Amino acid sequence: MNTQQSSQARELYQKIASHYSLLAQVEAVAIAGSQITNTFDQRSDIDLYVYIQSDIPLHWRAAIMSNASDRELDNQFWEPGDEWIDADTNIHVDVMFRQVKWIEEKLDQVLNQHQAAIGYSTCFWHNVLHSCVLYDKAEWFHELQQIAEQPYPEGLRRAIVAKNYPLLRQNLSSYMHQLELAVERNDIVSLNHRMTAFLASYFDVLFALNRLPHPGEKRLIQIAEKRCHQKPEKMSAQISELISAVYNNPQRIVQQADELVDGLSQLLKIEGFRSE
Repeated sequence: MNTQQSSQARELYQKIASHYSLLAQVEAVAIAGSQITNTFDQRSDIDLYVYIQSDIPLHWRAAIMSNASDRELDNQFWEPGDEWIDADTNIHVDVMFRQVKWIEEKLDQVLNQHQAAIGYSTCFWHNVLHSCVLYDKAEWFHELQQIAEQPYPEGLRRAIVAKNYPLLRQNLSSYMHQLELAVERNDIVSLNHRMTAFLASYFDVLFALNRLPHPGEKRLIQIAEKRCHQKPEKMSAQISELISAVYNNPQRIVQQADELVDGLSQLLKIEGFRSE
């Protein structure tokens, strides 16, 4: 994205945020993602997070989307949201609506209760930490970011490893075992499905090991290479070979996955975890 396009995107998300700021239900508006991390390109969208105390009427939300060449009002597939293509700039706008109490609970679950998930355990924490506030009615979001701005809890770190690492190859129902079965059955759909889950848990462990909140689904290899001081030496090449094997050499999949987990296991042992 060139300088002009970047300026257009900035003007657009500031204008949209100003519209939401006029609504009584809105507590804060923040932006996250490529627009504020210098990783944007011509295909990047605008990711806006509108934090609300109560639901905004749909006709008000539709009015904010009025200058759209294409739009989807009230998506309910993932987080509640609206998406549209701005008619003047052709920029894709993705707005997610989050209840204030909901995001507070999400942070409490990881930072205080140390609850792990199967993959992506700390993504909401990362999102809050790395959001740029555009509107903050009563400094609520500023206070939320202050809560999020804390050292990585050791209890959370160990909970994520305990929940995700055994799923890689230790358990009877591990992803490794499921990959073996899929290879035997020549089931390429199952291979893709299990591979995605395998890598989700792998990266959850890796980021927890490095005391880093999980950054989400995109650019994981690049982020891990840049920010994870502890990582298997051949991690990037091994992941590329593993994914390539799904289509080019399925008989190599289990061996490639095994080698990838071996490197992670060595790091866990160095850090005092009982890896296997």
